[in-house]
Amino acid sequence: MIDLKPKILQALRGNAALVSFLGGAKVWPEVVPEDPKKPVTAPYVTFMELTNFDKDYADDLAVSSEIHYQVDVWSPSDTGPSTIEVNKTMEALGFVRTGANDRYDTEAKLYRKILRYKTIVRR
Repeated sequence: MIDLKPKILQALRGNAALVSFLGGAKVWPEVVPEDPKKPVTAPYVTFMELTNFDKDYADDLAVSSEIHYQVDVWSPSDTGPSTIEVNKTMEALGFVRTGANDRYDTEAKLYRKILRYKTIVRR
């Protein structure tokens, strides 16, 4: 199985414009870490792998994997600038955006841009 999380984390945290919009390298896989002494404030980005499965075969062996990710941009206001930078970064990694939608999380009182991507990686 191919694990792209470290590569995605490094690329998103390495995007200077995104880090500037977020007010720091506030990008995490799955969830925001909880630290009562240093709580994280929005905006920030979380991402997670949705699926990862064998795609193409040769001689009964998988030769590629299709991998789907979701990236969430969380913000107390406009998610636009951060979303543009996330999209640039994911496309630079070879991902294709398969969907995007807006939500408002009433519990967290944050706007959330949900971006979905897929890529095919040869082994």
